[in-house]
Amino acid sequence: MGHVEHRARAPREVGCFVVTCSDTRTEADDRSGALIRDLLKSRDHRLTGSAVVRDDPAAITAAIERAAADPATQVIILTGGTGLSRRDSTFEAIDRLLEKRLDGFGEGCRWLSFQEIGPPAMLSRATAGVYRGKVLFSLPGSEGAVRLAMERLVLPELGHVVWLAGR
Repeated sequence: MGHVEHRARAPREVGCFVVTCSDTRTEADDRSGALIRDLLKSRDHRLTGSAVVRDDPAAITAAIERAAADPATQVIILTGGTGLSRRDSTFEAIDRLLEKRLDGFGEGCRWLSFQEIGPPAMLSRATAGVYRGKVLFSLPGSEGAVRLAMERLVLPELGHVVWLAGR
């Protein structure tokens, strides 16, 4: 069965939890998290919750575990903390949790970003994979990178990825 047949079997509506990882953002000024939620809703996906947590591995892991415990949540989308600074720790928190990795997601993010901003795209550690049957996407924190990843990679394949992860 090919990707066309897979997509035909994929759910049209997916339950998603959004986590913003930041030491500086609050719910009031979390534009990247708000953008993710708006884009999900525009495609008729369900929002099962959202949170803003410190860019700290323990806080990020706790948020992921809370979201993963909810049977209505099929996908956890994180934004922020994917860079190289000392405080960027989202990648480390997620990397140790992933049971399966979707290396093509990070590669795709960097490739698309490279087309827009050039060599600085290689500094992103965007990643994705599966944890406890839930699909995790970790996006950079900038609104431009969020829009690019959501519109070009995540949303077109969301149901397909969920269907495959559940098989």
